[in-house]
Amino acid sequence: MLAVAHLERLLKVAELPQLVRISVHHLGIVGIARQGLLEKLHVFQPLLLLLSKLCQHGVTVGGIGRESLTLRQPGLSVHVRRFPLNSWRCYESCTRSGIQGMANFLAELKRRHVYRVAAAYAVVAWVLIQLVNNITPMLNLPASVGTIVLVLLAVGFPVAVLFAWIHQLAPADGAAPSPKTSKLDWTLIGALVVVIALVSYQQLAPSSGARTGQQARGTPAPGSMSVAVLPFVNLSSDKEQEFFSDGRTEEITAALAKIPNLQVVGRTSAFEFKGQNKDLRTIGQALGATHIIEGSVRKAGDRVRITAQLIRADNGLHLWTENYDRELKDVFAVQEDIAQAIAASLRVPLGLKEGERLVSNRTDDLESYQEYLRGRALLRARTINQAIAVLEPAVARDPNYAPAWAVLAEASVFAPAYGIGVYGIPFEERRKVIQSFNDKAETAARNAIRLDPKHAGGYAALAYVQGARGKWAESDDLFRQALALDANDADALHLQSLVAVNAGRLKQTLGIRKTLQTLEPFVPVYNLFNAVAMQFNGQGIDSISILQSIPNEGGVGAQRTAWLALALAATGRYGQAADAILAMQPNQTYFPKASVENAASLLRSAPAKAPAPEKLPDLENALSFVYGYIGAPDRLLDSAERSIDADYRMANDIRVLWHPAFSSIRKTERFKELMRKAGLVDYWKARGWPDLCHPTTGDDFECN
Repeated sequence: MLAVAHLERLLKVAELPQLVRISVHHLGIVGIARQGLLEKLHVFQPLLLLLSKLCQHGVTVGGIGRESLTLRQPGLSVHVRRFPLNSWRCYESCTRSGIQGMANFLAELKRRHVYRVAAAYAVVAWVLIQLVNNITPMLNLPASVGTIVLVLLAVGFPVAVLFAWIHQLAPADGAAPSPKTSKLDWTLIGALVVVIALVSYQQLAPSSGARTGQQARGTPAPGSMSVAVLPFVNLSSDKEQEFFSDGRTEEITAALAKIPNLQVVGRTSAFEFKGQNKDLRTIGQALGATHIIEGSVRKAGDRVRITAQLIRADNGLHLWTENYDRELKDVFAVQEDIAQAIAASLRVPLGLKEGERLVSNRTDDLESYQEYLRGRALLRARTINQAIAVLEPAVARDPNYAPAWAVLAEASVFAPAYGIGVYGIPFEERRKVIQSFNDKAETAARNAIRLDPKHAGGYAALAYVQGARGKWAESDDLFRQALALDANDADALHLQSLVAVNAGRLKQTLGIRKTLQTLEPFVPVYNLFNAVAMQFNGQGIDSISILQSIPNEGGVGAQRTAWLALALAATGRYGQAADAILAMQPNQTYFPKASVENAASLLRSAPAKAPAPEKLPDLENALSFVYGYIGAPDRLLDSAERSIDADYRMANDIRVLWHPAFSSIRKTERFKELMRKAGLVDYWKARGWPDLCHPTTGDDFECN
């Protein structure tokens, strides 16, 4: 064994590769030799260099034959035998001897052109898959065609490789020719590289985006599918039926949103393109949609005709189209049929449980249903008083329709924030009005949950009501329930962010608003509070351009103007802030005229301090921020305290206290007492402290 070790050291000095096999006759044992020695003898034949190195270490060489040679040293004789590396006989012999013949095997694969066949098969298979994916929709073939082709190609691959192996058997004597790389090999390698590059690009390349409004929306990643349902055109003779055609659009959008693995663009973002005759590729890119659904609605008496079509956004190819001429009572069935047909055309499984339908909320009272659609449209325009006036008779006529109750709950709880019936009356009377709205909202929300426990709208509305009443932890839990049912419910996310900001959770608010901006980048009221969240997180200057882009119309416009004035005042542009307030459209519903004029007048005197803060006129709602710029912080706290006493903690005069401009107010004892009164301190202790506050000693805390 010492002699063997000595020879191994000599071979190592000779810088030979890894050991393979040596038969040591003198000692009567089997040792290990270096594979590189055998390879050099058979393939490269560098005998002179090899033998020269061995001789330098006292090794004599003799018995050189066609298949072997003998190495000798005093007391040691080593016989080295060559193996034909490219023959099956060699591979079998090496394997039988327990030696790994991977290099031999790979060389054999090359000799039998297995690599070539595998590469050619991969290229042809990829081309076939692309053809099937593009031709199947055009010929209206079933979705199973693509699956069948893929399975056949997968099964055929090992068959093709096995055929290549058998076709090129080695000669009987084992003297197989050394494989050479031909032009065909290089061609196949190039084609395979191209295929790999294309597949890699499809999977990894970032999607290009198009910035529209305030949100840059990228094209979906290749392989994913997203659908945008454009507003259906109203072809009815009565143009007042616009809300009915819009309702069809929303219901189909909601149905498609229930399908797993199908991304659906938010309805309001899609409505941004209503009435615009734009190129579908432009719309698809702006909305980040791979497919567009468009159609029309013609309603006449108790008959309705709905036309829908599915179009590829990148090339305008029509994948599916259908006309439905039905009785009005069948409108829900039509919506179900359209959603299922679209899913089938996109080859997306519905993923429904047994007995479950895409259009789950249905009603036989079509008149009440149409009133529900009208009320929902009014709520989204923040015409709150009109929305309530339409929705209350609708739920009285059809008390079993959950979505109508949910929308009524949301409209009712919003009413105090939009000044419905609360201005120009004594405080006690105002308090009763607010409590009445809260009670109506809670009842409506609980009715929605009772009628349909799987409808997210009821939970979200109730969560907002509980936040307004200071039941912060319960509000958190209800929002979790709502978003567990529909994580992309835009209204639920919007309401959750409003509660979060009033609870001082500013970073959480900004995170929710970013998610909402991705889902619905074109909704004015959403963009308004996106900008508000930016202000609370130190991005006030950036928020100005967003606020300026929002139309100064209706309830949204009034709120937008108040927050724009605050952003301008925070940068010291008091005159511009005052001008912005005066540009507010006169509307006693949202801000009394006297409050608008007084706020603008006081703001022009900023930053000078008011000589007698207690004599300053009352400023309602979000306009109360002006007190903070004229040296009257107590008046700002007065306004917030009135809202808390009225049991309405969702007011803007509470929200504004978290603005960076009013950090000095948050350091006062009165602010801390106000937070205790609002129920926030107990909530913070139980669920975690907000971004700007932390506990100190005992029961005390401070806010930076």
